[in-house]
Amino acid sequence: MARDRRFSAVDLFSGCGGLSQGLVDAGFDVVGAIDSDELSVSTYKMNRPDTHCVLNRDIRSLEPADVMDDLKMKEGELDLLAGCPPCQGFSTLRTLNGGRHVEEPMNDLVFEFRRFVLTFRPKAIMMENVPALRHDERMDELREELARRGYRTEVEIFDAADFDVPQHRKRMILVGARDGGCPNFAEARSGCRSVRKAISRLEAPEKASDPMHNYSVRRSDKVIALIRRIPEDGGGRTYLPDEDQLRCHRGFDGFRDIYGRMAWDRPAPTITGGCINPSKGRFLHPKQDRAITLREAACLQGFPRDYKFDMSRGRYRVAGMIGNAFPPDFAKHHALAIRRYLEGARSFAR
Repeated sequence: MARDRRFSAVDLFSGCGGLSQGLVDAGFDVVGAIDSDELSVSTYKMNRPDTHCVLNRDIRSLEPADVMDDLKMKEGELDLLAGCPPCQGFSTLRTLNGGRHVEEPMNDLVFEFRRFVLTFRPKAIMMENVPALRHDERMDELREELARRGYRTEVEIFDAADFDVPQHRKRMILVGARDGGCPNFAEARSGCRSVRKAISRLEAPEKASDPMHNYSVRRSDKVIALIRRIPEDGGGRTYLPDEDQLRCHRGFDGFRDIYGRMAWDRPAPTITGGCINPSKGRFLHPKQDRAITLREAACLQGFPRDYKFDMSRGRYRVAGMIGNAFPPDFAKHHALAIRRYLEGARSFAR
């Protein structure tokens, strides 16, 4: 196969486009994407106007064969089917760090991924999810069915910080291929990107014209005073004497990261949907007396600095899109490993 060939890919549960950005950066041509969230699809289209087929649909209402027809593809032609099924029910926070079983209908969306694999019969597959899914019975059922249909799969848990992403974010990655082969996982990179490398060159929010970076935030005088007392460069509220704490925090030792500052020379903590709210985690700027902005959160997630987001429904919806995204660089490195596999593999039987 020619080294300059752009392999085809379809992105299921595409969200605002983090996975697709990584696939494109790895040399894939993303020909189709599906997501049920209207705002995420709007954002996706703003950044990927050339993607042939972008569907704002609940995947459970779609027939994979119809999507294949829309893409003018035949069974077995697609190079890579990739996706990140919603994972709220597998979250360690939702399950009290694994101590409680949560019945969440969205968990079964991993079987929608399987349904598309069995219809498209792509040459390779990749799926991302939270680590808890690795040991869930649904994962065993998924892999067993795929094995019966000729797919060999491998599953591992990685930290995004080992793949050029300036944040710690542990995620499960499944890769696989049909006809007996299987791509290798990407190798971890040496060193980690820091918060400083990701956001220190951004201008001060009040000087920016970027609406993702310059917007007004209203906080109570008590919260503002608390933030000003948090030590710079990695400090947290637990550094303060009890009398300087918010009343709700006095004598409470849990959730130690809330109202904490990021450290300049380490990766950020996991960027979540609450990433612009300091009461949700260690989301204060390392030096300035404020929470990180949406643009800073997007940079810490690994999106290009000019990546567009639909802000028509407010900043918290944008924060949710950013926090739910597959970090593009994390996706890129694993997609590059899959591409090397496809380049070296012999022709696939249909």
